[in-house]
Formats: sequence, structure tokens, C-alpha cells
Amino acid sequence: MISPPPNTGPVTPASPLPDSPAPQSPPDAGWSALLSAKYLSALIVMASGVGLYAMNLYFTAALMPTVIGELGGQQYFAWAATGYLITAVTATMCVSRMLAVQGPSRSYITAYLLFAAGTALGAASPSMEVFIAGRAVQGFGAGLLTGLGYAVIRGVLPPHLWTRGTGLVSGMFGVGTLLGPVLGGLFAEAQAWRPAFGVLAGLAVILALVTLRALPKRKPEPGQHHRAPIPSILALALTAAALSLSSTVTGIAAPIMIGAGLVLLVAFLVLDARDANGVLPRLTYQRGNGLKWIYLTVAALCAGVMTENFIPLFGQQLAHMSPLLAGLLGAVLSFGWVASQLFSANASARGARILVPCGAILLTAGLATYGLLLATDASLPIVVLWAAALLVSGVGIGLAFPHLSVAAMSSTSDDAEGAKAAAAVSTTQLIAFTLTSALAGNLLALGGTSEVASARWLTLGIAALTLIGVVTALMVAARRRT
Repeated sequence: MISPPPNTGPVTPASPLPDSPAPQSPPDAGWSALLSAKYLSALIVMASGVGLYAMNLYFTAALMPTVIGELGGQQYFAWAATGYLITAVTATMCVSRMLAVQGPSRSYITAYLLFAAGTALGAASPSMEVFIAGRAVQGFGAGLLTGLGYAVIRGVLPPHLWTRGTGLVSGMFGVGTLLGPVLGGLFAEAQAWRPAFGVLAGLAVILALVTLRALPKRKPEPGQHHRAPIPSILALALTAAALSLSSTVTGIAAPIMIGAGLVLLVAFLVLDARDANGVLPRLTYQRGNGLKWIYLTVAALCAGVMTENFIPLFGQQLAHMSPLLAGLLGAVLSFGWVASQLFSANASARGARILVPCGAILLTAGLATYGLLLATDASLPIVVLWAAALLVSGVGIGLAFPHLSVAAMSSTSDDAEGAKAAAAVSTTQLIAFTLTSALAGNLLALGGTSEVASARWLTLGIAALTLIGVVTALMVAARRRT
């Protein structure tokens, strides 16, 4: 069980990892209740926000060669992703304070309109510099949407629907990775990248209008307003910048940038721990509390997710697959993630204590198996085994993830701290994506000119990160004994 420190209030009964047996679920605790008219519009708003963030990563990646072909500026190619990621990480740290000032409805409207404005600026860009500026604005809106997707669940859904709601929202990361490359590729083949961004901006505006009726317009009490932790936010933004840039430089500069990023990450933790209004909940830094293990396990699962960015490349290089088939192979992990969450969200509290470490173990075993099976001129049976191993990895993520998110938001009965704990899940995700992406470039380089060696270094290196998650997942489950 996640035990709160004094004066923070008792752990709510909704915690998915309690010591005592879970109470009987209310009669309306199933998927039909979650998807009923009472909650459906709010779920559309929350799930679509996370889906837009995830889909846009792969959607834009598929369009970038076409964008470069028209606008030029190939030397700024990496900045299109870097600018988006840095502002997205920064935005997630503003979510809890934004909710305190504006409330759920206004916060979501602001986030969707920022996303739409950045996307529209990208669509109308006359140069790569303007396009990157649009991506930065788009990233800030997307980061807000991701953080809000977790933070608002606590106030919109009753506790007995938190696990299913979180599973549905977090599953949109997998849906986004399935749809993004396909839709982006279709627009790219039609040489229609500007209309593609225009459609995306229009969708964001429509969702902002849906929000007007879907979410509560109430505002929290004035006493909940706190100053922003500027030093912590600045340190974490610089961490994201350093780690992102490490994959764009060569030679000795790459490890220097990674080292600088890790130093800045430590600086963030030190500064945030000393700030009463820090980015992460105070529970994170208190001795004996399990929230830190939850965040570390989330980070490890997200490190595993980053493998799928490279699976299509390995499929084409090592098995001579067509781009379409290689893309479908890359989607297997996301498919396993989304499908298994439908099962995992139905688990009891006792079952969740088993699923969290089992999920981390399956993810690590699947990635390690895939890495060991990588070979040059792979035959069809080997490719089938690749797909099976990746499916196991995705299933592992889906089994564990929704329970970790709910454990974070259930770690305190204080609404403000609970919202901050939930929003910090998305901050943790984006930092993990950034760190793993930065390390991936360096792991590939260890293989030298050998394609199969590079693929093995990357896959097994990421598996080593997820192995850390097995240890932290066991720590999360063990909290029931403390």
C-alpha cells in the first residue's frame, strides 16, 4: 500500500495496491458504465487529447520528408521533433496549476486551441524556421493535453471507474502509434502535408467546442492557487533540451550532452524536493512513500515503448520487408498494449498487485527475446517470432500501465496533490521518451557499420532499462506490506 505522510490525508480506498482486500465494486463499475452517456463526452475529450499527442509524433515523422522537400532547411530536421518535445515536457509541469486557475473545461479549451494554433502555423509556414516555431506551440498544447488526460480523471469519474478510465486514456498512446504512420503516409504520398496539418488543426478546434459541454466549468477555491516552481521547470526543460540535442550531435559532443542532461535531471530533483510547490507531489520525496517507485516503473515501461520507433527500420534492413509490412510489424507492440489493457482494467486490487510486476517482466522478456532473434537476411519464421516477442512486450505494458496511473492519483485524498500526482505521470512519460530517444542514437552507434549489431545494441540496451523497471515494479507491489 502507498502510505501517505502525516497531514496529507489517508489513502483513498481506490488505491489499486492496498494491503487489505478490495471492497466489492459497485454494480455500475463496468465498461458499460464508463461509456455511458453520463461520462462519454468527457472521455472523448480526455482520450482524444492524449491520442492527438501520440498520433502527431508519428504523423509528422511520416510527413517530414515532404515538408523538407518543399521548405528546405534539412539542417533543421531534428529541431522539428526537438522543439515539439521540449515544450511538451515543459507544459506537463504546468497542468496542476492551470487546473487550479482555470478549472477542467477552460484548461482543456486552452490546450486544444494552442495545439490548433501551432498546427495551423505549421500548415501555413513559408520556411522551416516558422514551421519549427509552429511545432513548439503545437508541442506545448499537446503536453497540456497529455497531462490533463490523467489529472482530470480524478475529478470527472468516480473512484471505481478510475482504472478503466485511465486504461482507456493511456491506451490512446498505442492507438496513436497505430494510426499516425498510416495517416501521415497517405497524406505524404499525395504530397498534401499542408492540408494534413489543416485537418489536424480543425479536429482540435472541434474538440475544443465539444469540451464546452463535456467538462465541468467550476473553478477550484482561490486557496488552491500556488506560485509556479520556476527553478524546477527551468531545470527540467533544460534537461529535455540537452537530452534531445545529444541525438543531433556527433563525436565527443554526444556523451557530453547526455552527461549534461543527467546532471540537470539531478538538479531538477534536488530543486523540486526543496520547493513546497514543486512539480512532483511532496509524497514523492518523503521517506517510506512508494510514489517514487510508481514513477520509476512508468519511466521503465515508456523506455520499452520507444523500441517501436526503430522496428520498421530493422524490418527493412534485416528481413528486406516492404515499408508497409515493416510498419505493421512496428505496430504489433502497440496492438498488444491496447488489447491487454481491456483485460487489465478489469482486474481487482489483488490482481493489480500481481499484474504490475508481471507486466514489467513480460516487457523485458519480450524485448530481450526480440533482440536475441535479430539476424541478417531473416526468414519468415524468424519474422513471425519477432512479432510474437513484440506482442508479448506490448501485452506487458498494457497489463501494468493503468494500475500505475491509478496508484499515482490515488496516493492521497487531497484533490490538489492527487491531480498533481496524476499529471506527473505524463511528465514522467515524456522525460522517459526523451532520455531513451537520446540513448538510442548512441546505442545504435555502438554497432558500427553492422546493421544487425546496431539493432541488437539498441534493443538489448533498452531491455536493460526495462529490467530496472522489474525491480521498481516489485517495490510498488511490496508496498502492501509496509
